[in-house]
Amino acid sequence: MIGEAGLADVVRVDSAATHNFHVGEAPDPRAQAAARKRGYDLSTHVGRQITAQDFREFDLILAMDWENLSALQQQCPKVYQHKLMLLMRFSNEYEEATVPDPYYGAPEGFNKVLDYIEDACQGVLELVRKRVLQYQAA
Repeated sequence: MIGEAGLADVVRVDSAATHNFHVGEAPDPRAQAAARKRGYDLSTHVGRQITAQDFREFDLILAMDWENLSALQQQCPKVYQHKLMLLMRFSNEYEEATVPDPYYGAPEGFNKVLDYIEDACQGVLELVRKRVLQYQAA
């Protein structure tokens, strides 16, 4: 989405876990299959855990659910707490507050998660566009 919006030169996106359960591992094969059907290639991604540097470097740190938000709040220095938010806060089509974890469910759950993420990321993109325009105008 960032690339399609022409913002790849000014916006950096990354993903990190709050826990070290799957550090160094590829995404779940079901997640990769669901993503592949939508044109996303996750085959080169490997899990990593969030670092202290991430809290300093990134302007937004988005959590999928309350548990991960809580973990981020515990790890994040107070000066950067304002950067922490739930991803679904940016959703335009769904009422859910969090993205459900599809890991223990049927493969269709990964499709629903992608629906939520794509919708919320459209909302994030709107915010990012505004911030980039403000930054460029300054």
